[in-house]
Amino acid sequence: MKHDFIISGIPLHALQHVLNLDKKDQDAQGITKIIVDKKPGYPCRVSLEDANIGEEILAFNYEHHTANSPYRSSGPVFVRLNANEARPKKNEIPKILEIRYLSLRAYDKSGMMIDAATTFGKDVKETIQQLFDNQHVQYIHVHNAKPGCYNCRIDRF
Repeated sequence: MKHDFIISGIPLHALQHVLNLDKKDQDAQGITKIIVDKKPGYPCRVSLEDANIGEEILAFNYEHHTANSPYRSSGPVFVRLNANEARPKKNEIPKILEIRYLSLRAYDKSGMMIDAATTFGKDVKETIQQLFDNQHVQYIHVHNAKPGCYNCRIDRF
């Protein structure tokens, strides 16, 4: 492998304030509790696994790109209430990515998007390599291509 990388989900500690809210505060912030009715279908952005049928998850808006650039961004995410933080190994692709059509957005150190690609999950390693061929690419955000939801981040390792 030409470019080693590591994939990370949303850190659990970054969401504790959301997970600990009572129903009234969740409603006030537009947070929705969902009972999962299909698998795959609700990829958790912390565990990087699809939630199981019957499991409770939260759906809410999350600012996944906090860069001080025009590409600062937020969007909907799903998080399992009992999520354990994913810890993929170097160059490991979580299954939630392998089974989806993906949009990869490559950013430089200033948080400016300098490249992008769409790919089927089975081809994502090759697409990551192609994007990291550009030495100015510092990190990549992965989104589900059709709904556009943020999935995870890829950093050079």
